[in-house]
Amino acid sequence: MARIRDKWRTWRSHRGKQEPLAEALLDCFPGVVMLIDAHGVILRVNPGFEQHSGHPAEALLGRRITCLDVTPLHGAMSHALAHCVARRRPWRGVLLCRRADGRLIHQDGVFQPLGACRDEPLRLLVTLHDITALRQKALHDHALLERFQGTLSRLPGVVFQLRQDTRGGLGFLYLSDGLRALAGLSPHSVMDRADTLLERIHAEDRGALTTSLAQSAVSLEPWGLEFRLETADGVRWLEGRASASRRRDGITLWDGLLIDITPRKQKEQRTQKLVSTDMLTGALNRRAFFDFGEAVRAHAARQGRSVPLAMLDIDHFKRLNDTHGHAVGDLALQTFATTCRDCLRPYDLFARIGGEEFVVMLVDTTPDEAWGVLDRLRSAVEAIELEVADTTLRITVSLGLAVLPPEGSLDLALSQADQALYRAKHEGRNRLAGSPNYPWIRKDTR
Repeated sequence: MARIRDKWRTWRSHRGKQEPLAEALLDCFPGVVMLIDAHGVILRVNPGFEQHSGHPAEALLGRRITCLDVTPLHGAMSHALAHCVARRRPWRGVLLCRRADGRLIHQDGVFQPLGACRDEPLRLLVTLHDITALRQKALHDHALLERFQGTLSRLPGVVFQLRQDTRGGLGFLYLSDGLRALAGLSPHSVMDRADTLLERIHAEDRGALTTSLAQSAVSLEPWGLEFRLETADGVRWLEGRASASRRRDGITLWDGLLIDITPRKQKEQRTQKLVSTDMLTGALNRRAFFDFGEAVRAHAARQGRSVPLAMLDIDHFKRLNDTHGHAVGDLALQTFATTCRDCLRPYDLFARIGGEEFVVMLVDTTPDEAWGVLDRLRSAVEAIELEVADTTLRITVSLGLAVLPPEGSLDLALSQADQALYRAKHEGRNRLAGSPNYPWIRKDTR
């Protein structure tokens, strides 16, 4: 305590010799300080006035402050002075001033009314700080940013930054202007509400998006996904790629790019159709049937359901070919396939697995319902009339029905359907026969 008291006494003894604090601040201020009256007349300036303004102090004392403005009569200084006098409140802004050598400089200006009694004249403290270099840098940075934004807007895609909070909520921190062309949406509207974009993702792809983002958030591995987006112009395929990072507060960020891959997907689909389709009839080919059929079997097995399956064979097709030629045989196959497709739903599988042999797999259909569907198909084929030269040709079909149980084999079910088909042909053709392995099939139909 004695030591502290000694230091305090020493400070007090030197206090009278020290320069007043206000004077020290004026000397050290890195800019212009002026005291002006309510009319803007300069009454006093700081020692560094000439260095920072370029004007000798004695040349400006007694003159109006607006003489420093580029436009003395109607410039920002006149506005600032009027503001402070009328409202007795501070004003701050950027002023464009002219130095004594004619050079223009930007100043950060503050006009501060000084407290005074009503009987005393109003005084204002004005400080000017040269920000020309800072402003030039800001303009340079702004120009770079505009060029960068222009480049981003011209990219064939959307640059984005996606944020996921600790509760799993998603939000976009940035989206480039390419979003307008890609999805017809304003980037700002999606940044305000992420669901504006997320709700347009195809319902079948939302689960994959959620899963892939969750996996990337846990592992911080790059995120990637191809998904469909519903737009005013129709469904578009997008490919998303992004790198993941985690902030210290637990927020996960993805910086990435969305690209429209619709033309590529359409080409892939056309190629896939060519690869998986029988060129003559438009039905699935043998390979595609086994690929899709196995997927249908697996889906039904997860739900504990059986899948009806039928083999179809055009009756006496070889005789028709030999008698009327291959062109007529091709016409018969095409007409038969069209008739079958018309009797089936779009998601039922219909394939050509041999010359005149076809197979049908009925999705989400009970065995009893399948029997009725296939018998109506048989009747529709029986009603076909082919006009060839002066002759009307008719064709019929024999069908063998089996059921693929939840844990069954597709190959085995096909073998059983083939056996039922053999029986239908042996018993007279143009009929539907069921596999004897399944007691629910009580009779054949013609």
